[in-house]
Amino acid sequence: MARQLGRPLRGVRSVAHRCPCGNPTVVETAPRLPDGTPFPTLYYLTCPRLTAAASTQEADGVMREMTERLGTDPELAEGYRSAHESYLAERDAIESLGTGVTAGGMPDRVKCLHVLLAHSLAKGPGVNPLGDEALARIGSWWRSGPCVRADAAPED
Repeated sequence: MARQLGRPLRGVRSVAHRCPCGNPTVVETAPRLPDGTPFPTLYYLTCPRLTAAASTQEADGVMREMTERLGTDPELAEGYRSAHESYLAERDAIESLGTGVTAGGMPDRVKCLHVLLAHSLAKGPGVNPLGDEALARIGSWWRSGPCVRADAAPED
């Protein structure tokens, strides 16, 4: 995971999802980093391919389009609000940060597709509708093989 991220890990509790190649794609992080800093992002993408794909979607205006749809599609807005409530309850069960802020802009806007993708992968389809949608736009990211090799030498 450190090779995937290009930095040391912080606050990782567990691997929440693995790629079909076997590498981690999402980690569950502690609500507070080891130094005590609040970290409301419970699920964090580690796969560089998925991270790049999310960044591409963000640059292409997908977040703006999704946020606009939240204002015009009550069913989508309700599903997204439910995702927020589920995320918050799950994080608070580990440790409450005393805030209703989750991550990714939930429940009223889309601020970070990386978080929404991580949430969808960690919890499975049907929990976060916009994360599911972003994931569907990416397709089969694993087909070209692992993003990092387990037998590769660690980076300095």
